[in-house]
Amino acid sequence: MPRGDKSSYTDKQKRQAADIEASELKAGRSKKDAERIAWATVNKQDGGGLKSGAGHKKKTD
Repeated sequence: MPRGDKSSYTDKQKRQAADIEASELKAGRSKKDAERIAWATVNKQDGGGLKSGAGHKKKTD
């Protein structure tokens, strides 16, 4: 997966990033900075992409 690939993110995460980016643009940030801040915020909240196979296993007894 190349750096910057967003395919491992859920639709909800992509929507969140778009909303954050829009608010940052409205606040006067550049497009590049707004995008960087948006994805950094999503990553901080969720720990990165969450599609299946992202390392979450069920505990077996």
